[in-house]
Amino acid sequence: MLINVNPLLSPDILATLRSMGHGDRFVLSDANFPSFSHTDNLLRMDGLNIPQAAEALLSVFPLDSFIAEPVNRMEIDGKPDEINDVHQDLIDTVHKVSGPNWKIGSIERQQFYLEAKETFAVITTSDTRPYGCFIFTKGVLKPDGSVWMI
Repeated sequence: MLINVNPLLSPDILATLRSMGHGDRFVLSDANFPSFSHTDNLLRMDGLNIPQAAEALLSVFPLDSFIAEPVNRMEIDGKPDEINDVHQDLIDTVHKVSGPNWKIGSIERQQFYLEAKETFAVITTSDTRPYGCFIFTKGVLKPDGSVWMI
């Protein structure tokens, strides 16, 4: 057991997040995302929805302050500006855990699939809400353990 580590984070997930460097990205996906075909590093958070998984992940994962949008959502086909329930839940979770000033961008669905293949890992959940897929970019920690903010 470890102190102050969210118990939803498996040893494999913790090791993956720790292995990532500044600028590395991972996908947090819904149950419908073709996860296995998009990565050699598939991790599962079965039984969890997107906000539950994101809250656990963001409890140890620093977001990248060197880019405008360190979290990007998959856009809804034909409605790129629409925010559905799972998008809003993720936005609310990012602001609750990491702070209110983080911006969440968007990526067109087919482009999202291309970018997902270039990420460090895919972490898939049991959330079945459509378009519940996100890419997170890792930031920098200062010597005191706080997130580097520019």
